[in-house]
Amino acid sequence: MDSDNVRHMDTKTLSRKRPRAAVAILPQDPLESEVEDLSDSEDDDLEYIPKPGDLEDESPSKLTTGDASPYPKTAESPKRKKRKSRNVIILVPTDTHNHNLDTVVSPCNSGSFKTQPRHPLWKKADIDSFQVPDPVFVAPQCVQSPYQYFKMFFTDQMIAHIAEQTNLYSVQQTGSAINTNSGEIEDFLSMLLYMGVFEFPTFVDYWHSDSRFPPVADAMSVRRFQSLRSFLHFNDNMQNNHSPDRFYKIRPLFNMLRQQCLLIQPTNRQSIAEVMVAYKGTKAGNLHHYKSNQHDKFGFRLFCRGSSKGIIHDLLLYQGDTTFLNSGLDEDEQNPLLGTKVVTTLCTSIAEPEATVVFCDNYLISLDLVKSLQARLGVRCIGTVRANCTGGATAMDDKDLAKLGRGAYDYCSQEGVIAVRWLDKKSVSILSNACGIEPLGYVRRFCRETHQKIDITCPSVMSAYIQAKEGIDLSDMLVRLYKTPMKARRWYLPLFGYILDLCIANGWLMYKRDCNLLKEKPVHLKRFRLSVAGTLKVVNKLPARVGQPSVPPNPQKTPKRLHNPRALQPTTDVRYDCLGHWPIFGEQRGRCNLCVKGVSRWKCSKCGDGKLFLCLNNKQQCFVCYHQK
Repeated sequence: MDSDNVRHMDTKTLSRKRPRAAVAILPQDPLESEVEDLSDSEDDDLEYIPKPGDLEDESPSKLTTGDASPYPKTAESPKRKKRKSRNVIILVPTDTHNHNLDTVVSPCNSGSFKTQPRHPLWKKADIDSFQVPDPVFVAPQCVQSPYQYFKMFFTDQMIAHIAEQTNLYSVQQTGSAINTNSGEIEDFLSMLLYMGVFEFPTFVDYWHSDSRFPPVADAMSVRRFQSLRSFLHFNDNMQNNHSPDRFYKIRPLFNMLRQQCLLIQPTNRQSIAEVMVAYKGTKAGNLHHYKSNQHDKFGFRLFCRGSSKGIIHDLLLYQGDTTFLNSGLDEDEQNPLLGTKVVTTLCTSIAEPEATVVFCDNYLISLDLVKSLQARLGVRCIGTVRANCTGGATAMDDKDLAKLGRGAYDYCSQEGVIAVRWLDKKSVSILSNACGIEPLGYVRRFCRETHQKIDITCPSVMSAYIQAKEGIDLSDMLVRLYKTPMKARRWYLPLFGYILDLCIANGWLMYKRDCNLLKEKPVHLKRFRLSVAGTLKVVNKLPARVGQPSVPPNPQKTPKRLHNPRALQPTTDVRYDCLGHWPIFGEQRGRCNLCVKGVSRWKCSKCGDGKLFLCLNNKQQCFVCYHQK
């Protein structure tokens, strides 16, 4: 063998006992080094066993004196089994490239490598509280009628849309139109509002002679009511075209309601929570859900954003994978977590995000959501959180807090986000980037040992959450207080009943806000609902009966004189609509409802159900003055 070939060989490279030393690679081009194949070559046969003759010919004694081996002499490592594709590689930056290259460490030496944590370390420190600005509401000149507040949400456009789609659906089903109009739809809505307050076992009972209810029975016949209810519709089925929207039958009405809710001036404390619309049928498929922790356990799922006073400002119907198709979320915001997508979608419609704090429950919130909301939208967030969504917050566990007693708390923070664990009856964990621990407050809780209420310590962030989270719960309670009866085989009718009840609840809360600004006493929700129902039945409509009765009274029978009750005062919308107010002359006299000392036989055919007396003679024109603003 030639000396030139021997000069570049080493016996340690031919035997199986090769040292497991790290190889330094110095690439000229870093781009080529990233794609370079660093695996063993095919010629390097690990199963090769050299013959004794080969070892003698290539012994170190035959090397030329003074010729050093190209490889450094290292001690032989103990015999180990070869591991494929586990080479020890260290990338060292060269002098020609000023790149900071990472060090890739083999698994056998991974014990000396310290991995970076996923989130920054938590530390025992409080955060600065954000001063939420109070909204400024402009006081109106006067408090409007309940009918006007109801029309702020349930507009004339929605009523005309219902009338048009109901006629269209009746033609598609029977070949002939039901011939309804906006006025008749208003009568239908009025009857539904009455039925929500005065609930009977069946619809027929409102017309039965033994249990007849005049506000409902006088509006229309029972057959006409059943016909309208059978053909009540809100969207054209022929224009579906296999749309991915599974709520397409009720979607136009929800979109109109949502646009009206977004026009209401909100407060800077908003809450997001889940609401269930009761439905126990089987026609809705998997749109029908079960939630054990809700008041209505079976029904449709809605996510609402509302103010701390209970006014709903935005809604989102949950329909599975297609819920966020038209939500406008970017690819970066398409988080696989449902709560993250729900909160992000509802927060995009906030008018002043940088001055708003959103409160959520533990079903929706996580540490990544709190950070992303402030980074992308500028919205701060406070909410209870589950143990696996805190981002590794190091707070005391439940056993340690129980030793300290009721009202004990622990906290830690990182990058402006604080995690607090507070012990009430059970421990509650909360995340916040808007409010911290200080100042500490107190809440009243019942003590079983002393059988009386006591004060326990409560962090500031927990007090803020308890006060602001009541908004959605208040709205849900008001909707269910006088619920519209809309049980039917068609699954979308309960959602229509929820829209009608929500318009009443939002309108009453707006009415209360204006009454507080003008320092007036508001009426109860039931009176508000009955006032809307009564106005819908007669506003902008001719009275059902005008003039004297067709059958004269029997002169032989002397009627017994009864006490004349005070006539029902009409609402301002009915009083000044200038339609159907005709004077009717009667034999009975009554006190004028406008002047103090006037007594008249003239009554208005529309106001007060035809029992409102007004002066009408040469000296007093109370009838004309009463119907003019």
